[in-house]
This record gives sequence, C-alpha cells and structure tokens, in this order.
Amino acid sequence: MGSISLLYGLFSRTPTVLASDIDIGVDGLLKYELFGQTLWLTTTHVSILIVLMIFTVFAIVANRAIKKTDPYKKPSAFVNVIELAVEKIDGMVAENMGTEHGMQFANYIGTLFAFLLVCNLSGLLGLRPPTADYGCTLSLALITFMLIHITGFRYQKLGHLTGLCKPLLLTPINIIGELATPLSMSLRLFGNILSGVVLMAIVYGLIPQVILWFWPGVLHAYFDVFAGCIQAYVFCLLTMIYISNNFSSDDD
Repeated sequence: MGSISLLYGLFSRTPTVLASDIDIGVDGLLKYELFGQTLWLTTTHVSILIVLMIFTVFAIVANRAIKKTDPYKKPSAFVNVIELAVEKIDGMVAENMGTEHGMQFANYIGTLFAFLLVCNLSGLLGLRPPTADYGCTLSLALITFMLIHITGFRYQKLGHLTGLCKPLLLTPINIIGELATPLSMSLRLFGNILSGVVLMAIVYGLIPQVILWFWPGVLHAYFDVFAGCIQAYVFCLLTMIYISNNFSSDDD
C-alpha cells in the first residue's frame, strides 16, 4: 500500500495543489511606508538586486584578471572570453550604427545587452525574471526613448522637431508613432518573457512530479535560453536602429 500511495502521489494532482503551484504574478515580500505612501519590496526588486550582485562580482573578478594579465604572454581563457564579448559587442554596434558616430554608444549597448541577457536567463536560477515585470521593461524603453531624442537634437538641432511635420497632414500620425516607440519596445520584451514564465508555471503546476525530473529541461532551453537571448538582441537592435536614424551624416 505504501508503494501504491507513493505512485499515486507522483502521478496525481489535486485542485488545491494546482492552485498553489501556479504563480505568475509579482509578489510583495515586504511592506514599508515612505513619505506617507505604502510601498512594497517585490520579487522583481529582489531579482534585480541579485542580478546586480552578479554583475558586481563579475566586474571585480574581471578587473583583477585583466590587471594581472601580462600583455607579452598568452592571456587566460577567462580574459579571452571577456575580449571576445567586447569584440562582438563592438562589431554589432559598428555594423548597425556605423563607426563614425555609433561607437560612442558601444558601452551603453553592451551594458544593456548584458543586463537583459542575465535578467532573461535568471529563471534558470529559480528567480522570477525582472523583465517579466512591465515596470522594468518600460523603464529601459524610456531610457532608450530619451537617448533617441537627445541624439536627434544633438545632430539635427530643430530639424528633429520639424521632421515630424513632414508631410504636414501626417503630423499627428508621426507624433503618435514617436510616442509609441517605448510602448512597443517595452511590451514586446515584457510579453515574450512573461509568456515563458506563464507557460513554465502551468507546466510545473499541471504535469505529474515524476515527469518534471527530466522533461522541463527542454522547455527551459527554449523559453529561458533561446527566447531570452533573442529578446535581448532584438531590444538592443531596435535601440541601435532608432538612435542611428538620427545621425545627420552617413556612417562608414
């Protein structure tokens, strides 16, 4: 009877267990008061803090490794990986933004890509990806939106505004199109990452426990790794395209 009960427990789920297992929302962990307002420390904040800690530790280790590297000797594998990553980022920026004006944005694009990549992959660590929270993706899209128009005014001066009135009859549509840029970028990233979180939550809530020992690895490989990498690249690609459209001269 003991073995039968064990097998029944592995292959069966009660509605109560299902309801408790499926959790796709942003949970509040700690409530506090600030300037008369009630605020919450959520799972998104915790995930972002962990991601920042990972970046901080990596930056310290990478900095020490680079300082200890002898320029006249063969670098270590770790330093080679860092150099390869920097070269790939620089190449991506040069290809999409040009070398005349685009390389000044290489640090921002590299930081943005690394942050999005780690956030999207954080589900593999058991965290709720910060990019599955619209507050995170909207903030990143607004930063890009500000850079787009700062670059426009820098290179085109008042022509950046007058360009919205060409042709005059389409001015309202042009303005709406500009305002829709951060919304479309943030919603695209948010929707793709959240859909992966929802589907994985459903899988873990509905599939018998014995199957979960090996099968979800395939889904994690797609929703966390493949989709996470693609969405990080797409967000950075759109950022580069929108910013480079405001350059006043043709790049190399």
